[in-house]
Amino acid sequence: MNNFISLGLACLFFFSIFTTPADATDITCWFPPSWLAKSSQAKVITDALSDHSGLTIRPRIAPSYPEILRSFASDQANIVYVGSFVQAIIKDRGIGVPLAQNKNGKEFYSGVLVYPKGLDPAAILKNDPEKIAFAKGASSGESSAKAATVGKAAMPTPNHDATCKAVEAGAAKAGVVKNWWWEANKQNHPGLDMYKIPDISIEKNPDNVLTASNAISAEDRQKIVAAAIAAKNTFGAPEMVPFDASSLDFSIELMKKGNIDPHNYQW
Repeated sequence: MNNFISLGLACLFFFSIFTTPADATDITCWFPPSWLAKSSQAKVITDALSDHSGLTIRPRIAPSYPEILRSFASDQANIVYVGSFVQAIIKDRGIGVPLAQNKNGKEFYSGVLVYPKGLDPAAILKNDPEKIAFAKGASSGESSAKAATVGKAAMPTPNHDATCKAVEAGAAKAGVVKNWWWEANKQNHPGLDMYKIPDISIEKNPDNVLTASNAISAEDRQKIVAAAIAAKNTFGAPEMVPFDASSLDFSIELMKKGNIDPHNYQW
């Protein structure tokens, strides 16, 4: 019984760390939904940021991307560690200031077309644009697929693996996935080949960027940048470097080529 009670209290403590909203004087550091499996690393990161900055920074795993955007549009102090699709929306809406990026050799990525071996990828894009699958809410999925088809791609999936499976099942004619994801997972999809889409499959979408909401002062933003650089190991980063907001221009351009309005985008 005592062991059961102890386990219950431990679970309650863990849940409260990652779901309870921070006090008004705290800074919430958001991580995307996929980080639920890496929640312990999220806490290590925020503990290190707090220690190095002198600020109180608490982790929170987002149940959805819209919650991150709603928080950034509020008057509460927030930071987020996420990739280019959400970062492009934050920049376009003017609700945040990018701070630093994990520089790991794959800090920029592209969307590439995957298709059944033996077929003509350019012909698929031309003749069946609406049957292109893509991970929704991803520069390497939705933005690239829609940019390549002038907004006609119409088969959203939850992730890149699901995109490949849709192609393999014949539900989609082809799909768009992240180039680095494909390099790591192509052996699992032996019936597919990869095609770099002209003007689209360019490694210019920034990944793993730390951004602050407008509610955080310039002084505190500087402290967080310095803390991120000092705490690079907790991010698993060879190097954390200050991030230039103009690096998001390509991701925003992809959205607009694909008739995606970042100012009013809905998941």
